[in-house]
Amino acid sequence: MSQDPWLQNYDATCRLVQEIAENIHERNRQQRTRGNPAKMNMTLRASLQKLKQNINQLRESLLRVSSSRRMYPSFHHMITGPPGHVTDDTQHSAPNRMQSEADRRQNLVDDLVTRDKQLNATFKGDVTQPEPSRSTLMAGAEAEGGAAVNPWLVHEPEETRGLGFSAIKQQQQHIIEVQDAGLDALAAVISRQKLMGQDIGNELDEQNEIIDDLTHLVDKTDDRIRNETRRVKLVETKSASCGMLVVIVLLLIAIVVVAVWPT
Repeated sequence: MSQDPWLQNYDATCRLVQEIAENIHERNRQQRTRGNPAKMNMTLRASLQKLKQNINQLRESLLRVSSSRRMYPSFHHMITGPPGHVTDDTQHSAPNRMQSEADRRQNLVDDLVTRDKQLNATFKGDVTQPEPSRSTLMAGAEAEGGAAVNPWLVHEPEETRGLGFSAIKQQQQHIIEVQDAGLDALAAVISRQKLMGQDIGNELDEQNEIIDDLTHLVDKTDDRIRNETRRVKLVETKSASCGMLVVIVLLLIAIVVVAVWPT
C-alpha cells in the first residue's frame, strides 16, 4: 500500500524544518566565531520561504478534503481495511475516525505553523517567547492522543543549554555588539586610510604642477640653446670670411711691393 501523499509532503516538511534549525545553529556558530554567515543567511531565507509554501500546500489540501467530505484512499483503507473485509462496526466508526484523522492532521499543520514562527523569530534574533514556550521548542513533548515525538525537534547546543530566552537574547545581543565594535574600528581605519589617500592625491597634484613648470623651463632653455648655437655658427662663418679677406689683402700688398721694389 502506497503512503498517503499528504503524509509524504508532511514528512518532507518536517525534514525541511529540522534542516533549517540545524542551519540556524550553524549560522549562530559562525557569528560567534566571527565568520561570514552571509551565504548561510541567503540559504536560510530561501528555506524559510519554501517552508511557508509547503505549510500552505498542506493546509490547502486539508481544506479541499474537508470541503469535499472525503479522505485520501490510503487513509480510507487504513480505517476500513482491505477491500472485501469491511465490517458493520468499521462502516459505522469510519466517519468518526475520518474526523479524528482530519483533526490530527490539522493539529500537525498548526504545530508546523508554530514552528515556522519560532524559526523565523530565531533567524531574525527576535526571540521573545516566555520560558514555557522554550521548553516546548526544545523538548520532545508528545502531541495530543499519544502521538510520537515531533520529528523536527533538534538537540539544544551546549552554548545555550540551561539558558532562558532572555539570556540567549542577551548573548546574541552581546555578540552583535562585539561585531558592531569591530565594524566601527574597521570603519575608523578605512576613514584614516581615505584621508591618507586624499593627502597623497593632493601631494601628487602639487608635484605634477612642479614637474609641468620644470618641463616648461626646460623647453624654454632648449629653445635658447638652439638660438645661441645658430648665432655661434653664423659668427664662425663670418669670422672665416674676414680671415680670407685679410689674407688676400696682404697678398696684394706683397705683390705690389715686390713689383715696385727696384732690382
